[in-house]
Amino acid sequence: MNKILLYLKSFLSLFYPELCAACGDNLVSNEKVLCTKCLYELPRTYFHKVPGNPMEQVFWGRVDIFRASALYFFKKKSKYQHLLHLLKYNNRKDIGIELGRLYGSELIDEDDFKTADFIIPVPLHPKKLQKRGYNQSEMIAEGLIKTLPAKLRTDFLYRKKFTETQTKKSRYERWENVNNVFGIKNVEELNGKHIVLVDDVLTTGSTIEGCAIALHSATDVKISVLTLAFAHY
Repeated sequence: MNKILLYLKSFLSLFYPELCAACGDNLVSNEKVLCTKCLYELPRTYFHKVPGNPMEQVFWGRVDIFRASALYFFKKKSKYQHLLHLLKYNNRKDIGIELGRLYGSELIDEDDFKTADFIIPVPLHPKKLQKRGYNQSEMIAEGLIKTLPAKLRTDFLYRKKFTETQTKKSRYERWENVNNVFGIKNVEELNGKHIVLVDDVLTTGSTIEGCAIALHSATDVKISVLTLAFAHY
């Protein structure tokens, strides 16, 4: 059956080729989402190997974060800029899952991340989830758990109220927009646990800060952060 599906996929690719999400070239066998060239040129941060890295410094003096890392740097006008847009608005769930899997395969050798108990995606408000049809952060988390031993949990953290998009807001406006927005359930299960918060991109860190403040209501909880991109300004 697998051979039949493989032959069918190969036949269909003659008429409907899969394209690299970054450069638009045809993907060849064993390539997923990004072609080999774009994957090689992806501007990785390697923050997971550097405690006290610039992404962790975003949270210094704001909220207690154990470790923070991103797969790659977000750069405007680069061929990777629209990856997040495709993931978030164009139903390209495969981008989140595949890049999450890729990142997880790099993190599996890092003690600070492979020992996490739970992976928790930043939640969407039910209205936004219904409109979009999926949570892009959950897609990334699904990719991460393909290689990391932590359990994916979506039942701890929730949004208490609907908020406006963060895209064009200043740092203070972003913080004000998510202040006291997140709530937590089943808090006793988080006591003494290491949690990894997952989001698509980190800019000012306001959303993650709001999530972390809510999660810190658990006793002796340790919180780390993983995103696909780092676009701090």
